[in-house]
Amino acid sequence: MASKKSYRPWSPEQPFLLPPSPTEWLPEGHLVYFILDTVKLLDLSAIEGVLQAKDPRGERSYNPAMMVALLLYAYCVGVFSSRRIARATYEDVAFRVLTGGQHPHFTRVNAFRKSHQDALSGVFLQGLMLCSEAGLVKLGHVSLDGSKVAANASKHKAMSYDRMAALEKRLTAEIEALMGRAREMDSTEDERFGEGRDAEDIPAELKRRETRLARLREAKAALEKEARQARAARHRELADGCAQRADAAEAERLERLNRTLEKKHLERAEALDEGADDEPPFTTNDGLPKHRPRTHTDGTPHPRAQRNFTDADSRIMESGGAFVQGYNVQAVVDQEHQIVLAGAVTNQPPDAGNLVPMLEQTIQNCGQPPERLSADSGYWSAGGPAQCEALGTEVYIATERRKHWDTNRDVTSGPPPDGADPRERMRWKLRTAEGRAIYSRRKVIVEPVFGQIKEARGFRRFLRRGLEAVQAEWSLVCLTHNLLKLFRAKLRAVVAA
Repeated sequence: MASKKSYRPWSPEQPFLLPPSPTEWLPEGHLVYFILDTVKLLDLSAIEGVLQAKDPRGERSYNPAMMVALLLYAYCVGVFSSRRIARATYEDVAFRVLTGGQHPHFTRVNAFRKSHQDALSGVFLQGLMLCSEAGLVKLGHVSLDGSKVAANASKHKAMSYDRMAALEKRLTAEIEALMGRAREMDSTEDERFGEGRDAEDIPAELKRRETRLARLREAKAALEKEARQARAARHRELADGCAQRADAAEAERLERLNRTLEKKHLERAEALDEGADDEPPFTTNDGLPKHRPRTHTDGTPHPRAQRNFTDADSRIMESGGAFVQGYNVQAVVDQEHQIVLAGAVTNQPPDAGNLVPMLEQTIQNCGQPPERLSADSGYWSAGGPAQCEALGTEVYIATERRKHWDTNRDVTSGPPPDGADPRERMRWKLRTAEGRAIYSRRKVIVEPVFGQIKEARGFRRFLRRGLEAVQAEWSLVCLTHNLLKLFRAKLRAVVAA
C-alpha cells in the first residue's frame, strides 16, 4: 500500500516558546522599514510643541513619530479612512510591526490628522528635500496639470439660489399652516382639559420643518453675502484697470474718463460691502483663484448660483463627462522621476489663473525656478508666459484644444512674425521642432501621477470637508507619492549594487 502524502506541521493555537522579533515578520526591504527610517529624519517639533504644551496629567499621548509613520504608511498603501487604519493595526502584519503592537482608536487617528494638519502639510517640504538630496529632482522640465477629486459631500445636497427662495417660501407657508392647526388643537384641548401646554407637545413635523427652514435661511444668507463680496471684488478689479488706463493715457480727456469710472466702481464696491466685517479673499492660501458665485449687477446671486449644505466650499465640477461635487487639485511634476514639486487645491473648476501661483510655489519649495514648464490649454492667458519668464522659467502652453485626429503637422522655424500677439507667438513656438518635442512630453510627465494616485492607490474622494482641510489632505497624498518614488529608487539602487 502506497504511503500517504504528508503535510507541513500546522498548529494555529501553538503558543510561541520564545518571544518573536517583529523584524522577522516582514521581508527585508519592506516599505514599513523605509517609512520608519524616514520618520527619524523628519523634524516633528511643530507637533511635539503642541503635545508638550498640554497638561502632563491624564492619559498619555501616543508617540507623535509613531502616529506620523502610521499615517504615512497608510496613505502609501491606499488606506485613508481612520476606521480602516485603526482596524489594520489589528489585522495587518505590516501595521502591527509599524505601531509596535499598539492600537490607537480611530478617533485618535482622526483627531491627530485633524489637529496637526498644518504641521503635516509642512512635512511635504521635508519629503521633497529628501527626494532632492537623493538626486530625484532635476528642475529641467516640469509639467503642471489639474484633476477633479470628489468632495465628502453629495451633489444632491447642493441647491441653487432660485430653488432656495422657492423652498423657503413653501416651508414658511407649511409652518404657518402647522402652527394654525396647533393653535386650533391647543384651543380645543384647553377647553377639555384646562389651560397649559408643555414644550414636548410641539408636533415633531413642525420641529423638522423649522430646522430645515433655519438651515435653508442660513445657507441662503451665506450665498447672498458671498455674491455681494464677489461683485464688490469685481468692481475693485475694474477700478484697478481704470486706474492703470488713466496713468497710461496720453489724452487728458481719456484720463478724466477713466478716473471717473474708477471712482464709480470704488463707490459701488463700498456700497456692496457696507455692513460687512471684512472682505474675504477670493484666493486660496497658495494664491490660486477661488470660485466666485454668479451674480447680477446689483450683487444679488444669479438664480443658478449654488451652495452645498454638507461642504459649503466644494463646487459641482465636470470630470470625464460627468458632474461631481468636488475640488480641483493641482500638481507640478518634475520630468526626471515624476516627483511632485508643488500641490494645491482650489474650488474653481477651470484651471485659468493657476499657472503663475503654482510656479511661484514651485520656486519657493525648490529654491530655484525650473528651466521649462509645460501645461495644457486650460492654463493659457495672455499675460501668463511673460510673468513666468520674469520668474526665470520658459513656458510651453497650448493656446487651443486640438483633436487627436488633427493632421496639421506643419513645422515652423525661426522667430514669429512681426506684430504677433502673445497667443500667436506661443502657437508659433509650439509648432517649431523644439517646441513640439518639449510639449509632447507634457502628458507623460504629469498625467501618470494622477493615475498612480487615483487608480493605483485609490484616492478618489476627500475624507475631510472645507478648503483648508482638503488642502492639508492633498499635501499628505502628494508627500506619500514622493516617498513611494524615493523608496522604489532606493530599491533599484540596492538591486543594481
